Amino acid sequence: MSAKAIREYDGKLLLANYLLQSPTLAEEKPTAAFVQPATRLAQVNLNQVSTTESAEKIAQAVDAALDRAERLNPWLLTTKLVAKPDQLIKRRGKSGLLLLNAEWDAVKQWIRERAVKEASVGTISGVLKTFLVEPFVPHAQDVEYYVCIQSHREGDEILFTHEGGIDIGDVDAKALRLPIPIDQALPPSERIASALLADISSETQRNALATFIERLYAVYVDLNFTYLEINPLVVLESADGSAPQVIYLDLAAKLDQTAEFESGDKWARARSDAVIYGTTGAAGSDVGPAMDFPAPFGRELSREEAYIQELDAKTGASLKLTILNKNGRVWTMVAGGGASVVYSDAIAALGYANELANYGEYSGAPSETQTYEYAKTILDLMTRTQHPDGKVLIIGGGIANFTNVATTFKGIIRALKEYKQALIATNVRVFVRRAGPNWQEGLRAMRELGETLGIEIRVYGPETHVTAIVPLALGKASAGAGFKDSLAKQIPDSTVPSTPGTPSQMDVDPLRSGASATPSVPVAAPSSSTAADAEVTASAPWYSPFTAHTRSIVYGMQPRAVQGMLDFDFICKRKVPSVACMVYPFGGNHVQKFYWGTQETLLPVFSSLKEAVKRFPDADVVVNFASCRSVYESTKEMLGYPQIRTVAIIAEGVPERHTRKLINLSQKANVTIIGPATVGGIKPGCFKIGNTGGMMDNIASSKLYRPGSVAYVSKSGGMSNELNNIVARTTDGVYEGVAIGGDRYPGTTFLDHMMRYEADPECKMLLLLGEVGGVEEYKVAEAVRAKKITKPVVAWCIGTCAGMFETEVQFGHAGALANSDSETAEAKNASLRAAGVHVPDTFEELPALLNQVYSDLVQKAVIVPRPEPEAPKIPIDYAWAQELGLIRKPASFVSTICDDRGQELLYAGMRISDVFREDIGIGGVLSLLWFKRRLPAYACKFIEMVLMLTADHGPAVSGAHNTIVTARAGKDLISSLCSGLLTIGDRFGGALDGAADLFSTAYDKGLSPREFVDSMRRQNKLILGIGHKIKSRTNPDLRVSIITEYATKNFPATPILDYARAVEGITTAKKDNLILNVDGAIGVLFVDLLRHSGAFSREEADEYARIGTLNGLFVLGRSIGFIGHYLDQKRLKQGLYRHPWDDISYLNPAALQGGMSATKNDRVQVGAAKITSK
Repeated sequence: MSAKAIREYDGKLLLANYLLQSPTLAEEKPTAAFVQPATRLAQVNLNQVSTTESAEKIAQAVDAALDRAERLNPWLLTTKLVAKPDQLIKRRGKSGLLLLNAEWDAVKQWIRERAVKEASVGTISGVLKTFLVEPFVPHAQDVEYYVCIQSHREGDEILFTHEGGIDIGDVDAKALRLPIPIDQALPPSERIASALLADISSETQRNALATFIERLYAVYVDLNFTYLEINPLVVLESADGSAPQVIYLDLAAKLDQTAEFESGDKWARARSDAVIYGTTGAAGSDVGPAMDFPAPFGRELSREEAYIQELDAKTGASLKLTILNKNGRVWTMVAGGGASVVYSDAIAALGYANELANYGEYSGAPSETQTYEYAKTILDLMTRTQHPDGKVLIIGGGIANFTNVATTFKGIIRALKEYKQALIATNVRVFVRRAGPNWQEGLRAMRELGETLGIEIRVYGPETHVTAIVPLALGKASAGAGFKDSLAKQIPDSTVPSTPGTPSQMDVDPLRSGASATPSVPVAAPSSSTAADAEVTASAPWYSPFTAHTRSIVYGMQPRAVQGMLDFDFICKRKVPSVACMVYPFGGNHVQKFYWGTQETLLPVFSSLKEAVKRFPDADVVVNFASCRSVYESTKEMLGYPQIRTVAIIAEGVPERHTRKLINLSQKANVTIIGPATVGGIKPGCFKIGNTGGMMDNIASSKLYRPGSVAYVSKSGGMSNELNNIVARTTDGVYEGVAIGGDRYPGTTFLDHMMRYEADPECKMLLLLGEVGGVEEYKVAEAVRAKKITKPVVAWCIGTCAGMFETEVQFGHAGALANSDSETAEAKNASLRAAGVHVPDTFEELPALLNQVYSDLVQKAVIVPRPEPEAPKIPIDYAWAQELGLIRKPASFVSTICDDRGQELLYAGMRISDVFREDIGIGGVLSLLWFKRRLPAYACKFIEMVLMLTADHGPAVSGAHNTIVTARAGKDLISSLCSGLLTIGDRFGGALDGAADLFSTAYDKGLSPREFVDSMRRQNKLILGIGHKIKSRTNPDLRVSIITEYATKNFPATPILDYARAVEGITTAKKDNLILNVDGAIGVLFVDLLRHSGAFSREEADEYARIGTLNGLFVLGRSIGFIGHYLDQKRLKQGLYRHPWDDISYLNPAALQGGMSATKNDRVQVGAAKITSK
């Protein structure tokens, strides 16, 4: 939803701060004939206090909030006051929620009695947590006025009555109105006065109000309000004849949330303490918190709803959740804004509105992780309570355009597995219906889950009607029986139908054999003038913006959408691709590679639209993928080129004022705008916009490669795919389809497209899918009633469930909210039906009704059937074929330790989030990546100890020395580190493997420690792991003591260590420093760990010891020290190292030739004043 209500407190702050600052929209800014009173607003906010807290804690929180208000607003102690809840409550005075003309002590007591307590307003109950306190303004009733500014498609409108207050009555009937067309200047004050203020006799008040209204409208536009109502507005004339005060006593307002990127800083500034209280502070202290959009009264956000709202704000996808009845039996997890409404309607139509636990939707290709979090939240809520009849989870959705079904299902499946026991305990049954990209793999995974999860899971795909699983889940028979499905079935349900309401009794039978490839519904015979076969003409008729010769420009780097358009062109046997070029302003001119069938082709990419239009004068459609922030400017530029006749705006979240300006400009330029927030449109056999129609398999199954006879218009992109599917199954197919977008003000309306279809002789039948919110459907009804539309129209408005909910629910689309009774789906369906439109009783009956109307037209020969053409062969990308599991190829590499292909990195199968959640540490990560398994905690700790012990041993050892020398030579970190690492071997650091091998081999052969030592002496070999230059038996190496003591306490067994200790007893008897050194201790202990931890077989233990794992520990640990030495040298800015001469023995050739008999004079003494030699 874009238009969101704000608190009265925030609305008044915005007016207080910007009423005299906002730029005028009048031709000349008039001099204000009124005085704006000082801002005195005190808020008592208890939103962080829960009703579950103890009474004592609540009382303390209330007193703290009141004390804060008093401290920040000392005027509270000296002024008579008004107090009221500030939670979007209408008619507070009539509900006893208004305190007038009271002292501060009385206000505090009044708030204490109501704070964090439930109150009822009409039929709605909610908890009072936010209060507004302001000065009481004594005044006569005859100076109370009413003013309201609201937005419409064509512009804004100012309403005014000279009677305000709680008894105002019917505003629509009595208000005077001043329309302000979009992008037109505000009339001068005189005209404002004559249009709105004629009933006010006081010239002073009239002048004050005229200039106030000018200022009010300036703020309205500047801050992107969508609704602003003040009742009462009071004008107080002064006794001394100075300008009167204009005071807004009660205020209700809505802001366009999608305009936050444009006006958000202004909203925040008005809410800062520096602005409200005049305080000063650090730089930036005048930037307040972001605007708060509270939930409607009675709809306080739960912790779970707030969490999903937070997730939604962090992603480009859409995640919505509204809890309707936390103890309800029926829970939904539906993909798509339109589909989510349809499922709620279906549940409510069967009498289960009171059992519907939640409304929500996920769409826009959320990641696996996001879907997992969304599903987990719903499952957690669902399994908290039991229901005597068990619970039902409906995982539904339309046919997706671009969302990978298998990817989103991975997240849902992961959550279902996590809640397995809770689902079983709550007796949950799951019903799944989904389609779209990779739906086969997604449903297969869901079926496999059903075989192991321990609960009933029934799975269906696009062979079923979108909501067919609802009556099945609730044990009801489908209402939509009676027509014959024209397409073969694709995936049979794995569950044998044996209960009432199975799909075999429904409008579409998912169990029917798919052997027959011939549809039972014939296709209409084409006229000789069909667009697909027409010759290129100078211009297409106005009612046909898309033909087989339409060329387009794609604005934005969208290779996937472009390839989909080219694939559609290819299977439609177009001679020329529909995409002429792309425009990408952030890169230079270049070409991009695509496929035309199986052959590669190149499309030009330009950095400016001007050049693209110049190079391709035949391109008259632009598919605009610009973001919501930049789409206004880019579309405005497009409207300036006469050759552009159609623009599709894909972006969601376009500010409403931007959209209305574009509509106005497009009407002047005679350009058709589709969108914003649309997937586009499609004309089978001719042209498709972007991702419309989904993947090629869906386009083929819905017969969109050739024209039918039915043209439709819808708001929802996902539901347009469902309409493609339904129309293909019940008629001869789609002639044209457009999704106008779900915003409140789409660029073109239902009627715009319906009138095109009416004028097109090839279109025989019209289909409208409207929804709750807005009034555009009434215009279609009026056109049918006035005989402007004479072709048969089948229509349905979704959102019939809205009236069954106790509180206001914002559905998936921005415009899907009824602001009056006339905007409800029921009212619009009734109006359409009364006008002569074919309207079913429920959405589930829509397919049967379509089939009936189509059959009547065939009987009347309006539609002449023809044989189905041969289905085209569909090329498929290699990457997508691999995703679907249709092909295989040998891999160049094999990796078994890490997987980065999914939404979350895996270490040996463990998710990176779990790595941190379980806090497995560096030792745990190493165990996953080196050993491909989780080792016991003591083993991970031992690994970390080894890394700490081997991290460094001073700058004198060879590796550190090399690192330091290289660093001082000016080399980089990697070069310096490698220089040090290359010294590691048997003589330095690399004795771990050797020591482990020597001791374990001797132990395994059964040699006694004495036999082992003697055998090494006979072979004239050193015992690796024995001996230290400095340490001895009397001066032990503490590193060895630390790890051997830890192992003795924590390892299951240490036989190799015990053997090495026995060897040490023999070697130290010969020489005191022939001790077990740290290399030897680590080596033998690691063998003990591998062999006795229970995590490895003996063969695996021996292999890991053999392939260099132990030396890897030294390399990893010592790298820490080497990097430290490198950084130390750089930090100290040490220069190039040159080894001192006096530390080098220079021997001349004669001395070398003379052997050991050389005299002392043969030695060259470095550092002498003169160097001589014999």
